[in-house]
Amino acid sequence: MFNSLLNAVSGSPWTYVLILGVCAGDAVLPLFPSETVVIAAAVLASRGRLDLALVIVAAAVGALLGDNCAYALGRSGLRRAADRLLRSERNQQRLDWARAQLRHSGAWIIIVARFIPGGRTATTYISGTLDMPWKRRFLPADATAAILWSLYSAGLGYFGGSAFEHNLWIPLLIATGTSLVVAVLGELIRRKFLNRRD
Repeated sequence: MFNSLLNAVSGSPWTYVLILGVCAGDAVLPLFPSETVVIAAAVLASRGRLDLALVIVAAAVGALLGDNCAYALGRSGLRRAADRLLRSERNQQRLDWARAQLRHSGAWIIIVARFIPGGRTATTYISGTLDMPWKRRFLPADATAAILWSLYSAGLGYFGGSAFEHNLWIPLLIATGTSLVVAVLGELIRRKFLNRRD
């Protein structure tokens, strides 16, 4: 499996466009293997077939573009649909709770969710649906999340390149484990420090 990915993620300059496209697509529809592609590209960078800095930039830009597309979708049609579906008092209470969480700790939630497959899509859609201010709150948090995620994924492939050459499951298990740790730590930090403001 790893060799077929390495062949798909070749040393061609078009590879950077592929990385950008897969990372953008994964943010909107979490069926694309963005972590896998970035890790495989970073392994190739460790062998001198790709430029690590360009892999990181392509992954970060793709993630940022995809997240902002999901945000825009949430802000447009999905918002009206959510308002219709959530008319009951109980659902409005849940919606108010989600708004409050995004208002008080939205940056943390966006950063942590970027490391959780599927979580990033839900969070960015919901941020748009709940009217999180784009320029002041969403964009800075999402840019930070995209950069950290691309550095982490590329670093995992680059520094573990030879160890992962014949077994792609190792970096995927590491990435999954790290996602869980980041999610738990993010929630603990949010509860300990950010809830004190309330």
